[in-house]
Amino acid sequence: METRITEIANRIYHLSTYIEPADLRFNQVLIDAEEPLLFHCGMKSLFPLISSAVSRIIPLEKIRWISYGHHEADESGAANDWLTVAPSAQVAIGETGCMLSANDQMIRPPRPLQDNEVMDLGGKRVRYIPTPHVPHCWDAGLIFEETTGTLFCGDLFTQIGDTPPRTESDMTGPAIATEDIYLATALTPWTAPTIRRLADLSPKTLALMHGPAFHGNANQALLDLADSYHQRLLKSL
Repeated sequence: METRITEIANRIYHLSTYIEPADLRFNQVLIDAEEPLLFHCGMKSLFPLISSAVSRIIPLEKIRWISYGHHEADESGAANDWLTVAPSAQVAIGETGCMLSANDQMIRPPRPLQDNEVMDLGGKRVRYIPTPHVPHCWDAGLIFEETTGTLFCGDLFTQIGDTPPRTESDMTGPAIATEDIYLATALTPWTAPTIRRLADLSPKTLALMHGPAFHGNANQALLDLADSYHQRLLKSL
């Protein structure tokens, strides 16, 4: 395996590792700012590979913030490994995530983020957006980097395969095809409205957890995804 580095926006990097048995790419996103932030920690088994890739961009000890979409092995598994190599680093996630898991499991107390709270990283600004149960998990939440318009959209738009680093192609079709396989998204009356709220941010780039970075009409992609889940919910009633 190898971890591929792609700059998907100004000083924002995808760190992407394809795992063949899962037929998925597992991505982390690094914001290179005065106070660097790593979104998604990766699984503990991937830490040597991913940390080596990060070290080619910035010294590991420079990392200040560690965040993730929800508590799950591929998103938070190596959090304490990152906290160990970056002595000034602190986990920064939503209040629910802190209450459910991070307060107990992190080697240093996490910073709880409130709805729409903005963190000034020095040259970059990230806004925290809670998305409970979207696409899954009570503690789910995303961040939006305001200076580049990059939405770190976690497991939304997950697509299988050894995908390219970037795309301008249709996002909804592959995401729905993957949903048909894994049924990973919680269908509730709040699923579509939560995704439409993300479209209101008018992002320019979508940074996926499992798949390529999308450059194109991100608003429409989010609205199409919301409509697809809304139709699924109606069919299930």
